[in-house]
Amino acid sequence: MIEVSHLSRTYGGLHAVDDVTFTARPGRVTGFLGPNGAGKSTTMRVMVGLTPASSGSATVLGRHYADLPNPGREVGVLLDASAQHAGRTGRETLRIAALTMGLPTARTDEMIDLVGLTPTEASRRVKNYSLGMRQRLGIATALIGDPEVLILDEPANGLDPAGIRWMRDLLRGFADQGGTVLLSSHLLHEIEVIADDLVVIGQGRIVAQGTKAELLAAAGTLVRSTATTELSQALTASGVTVSRSGPDLLRVDAEPDLVGKVALAAGVALTELRAADGAGLEEMFLDLTADTAREGVAA
Repeated sequence: MIEVSHLSRTYGGLHAVDDVTFTARPGRVTGFLGPNGAGKSTTMRVMVGLTPASSGSATVLGRHYADLPNPGREVGVLLDASAQHAGRTGRETLRIAALTMGLPTARTDEMIDLVGLTPTEASRRVKNYSLGMRQRLGIATALIGDPEVLILDEPANGLDPAGIRWMRDLLRGFADQGGTVLLSSHLLHEIEVIADDLVVIGQGRIVAQGTKAELLAAAGTLVRSTATTELSQALTASGVTVSRSGPDLLRVDAEPDLVGKVALAAGVALTELRAADGAGLEEMFLDLTADTAREGVAA
C-alpha cells in the first residue's frame, strides 16, 4: 500500500505539490494522471526518497522509503528508463541489482526472460538500447527483488503496440496477485484499460480521485440536437447543470432518461443521447484539468 497524506513540496514560491492526499491499495492498479508540470513526478520522487517533502508524508508499506531495510525487495521503482548506466550491459545491470539486494544471480536470467530481452540484447551495452529496450530493462530491475509495490513513471514510453500489451498484462497480473501498482502515463487509453482507481492532479493539487467506474459515471450525459438553445433552457429550468461541448452538443449533469424526458416535454428532437462515460477517459481527463493544464496533453 502507498499512502500520501497532505504532501507538499515547494521550490521558492512555487508549489510543485500542494496538500496532496491519496492511497494506492493492494490488488489494484492506480492510475496517476495530470498535465505536464502537474506534480506527478515530484510526488513520485518524494515517495522514493529522491526529493524531500516540505510538509506531509508519503509512506510505502507503512514506512518512509528511506526506512526500508532493503527497499528493492519491497518496492520496485522505475522513474526514468534513460537513467541507466550506459556502459554496462543489460545483464550486468541486473546482476548488480541482484547482488545489491542479496539475491542469487540466477534472478538475472529469470528477469531477462520475463521482460522479453533476448540473450543477445542482454549482452549489449545499454547505450545501444532503444527506449523500448531500456523500458524492459527498467521493469526487470524493478521486479528483480520480487517487491509488493511498483511505482512506475511512464513505463510504456517507447514500447510498440505488442510491448504495450505485454506491459498491460504484466502489471494486471502483478496486481491480481495482491501487489500494489502506481502507474503514471500519458497513454490515457492504456490507463483506461488497466486502472482500477484514478488520481487526477493539476497544478500540484488533486482535482479528482476515486474508482475508474465512479469517475467515468460522474461525467454525466452527452446530448446532441439541432435546437441546443431550447434544450439547454428546458434542462436548466428543470434544475440540472448544462454546459456546451460543441456546436450541437451539450453535457448535462443528469441521467440520460431524465434528459430524454425533459427534451420530450419541451418538444425538442434529439439526434444523440448517451452517457458521457462512453466518451472515455480522455474526455473526462480534459474536462477535469481544463483549468489547470499548462499543455493540452497528459504527462
